[in-house]
Amino acid sequence: QLQLVESGGGLVQPGGSLRLSCAATGFTLDSYTIGWFRQAPGKEREGVSCISSSDGSPYYKNSVKGRFTISRDNAKNEVYLQINSLKPEDTAVYYCAAELRSFCYLRIIPADFTSWGQGTQVTVSS
Repeated sequence: QLQLVESGGGLVQPGGSLRLSCAATGFTLDSYTIGWFRQAPGKEREGVSCISSSDGSPYYKNSVKGRFTISRDNAKNEVYLQINSLKPEDTAVYYCAAELRSFCYLRIIPADFTSWGQGTQVTVSS
């Protein structure tokens, strides 16, 4: 059974950093394009980053470019999201999602991904 498990969230002060992990069980990630999404209370789920399976090319929502870095370690069957210079508006539940295809689309939208993790909470507050 295909499963994704996120970890690494927590409470952090503004300006701090976190590294979120997305671990896959029941399948190997190397053929899957992986997206990271977040959902703040009362808001729609939004895509923040994607990494392609074909060549590891990263894609980012414009508003997070320069602060978010996505990477993958196929040997460990994990994908990571490094978040630096955290802001209160980054507070959300962060989800990873997988789709069996080679490339990210220019728009990172939830409907293009079929397998999801349960999410990890990130809270940015002083």
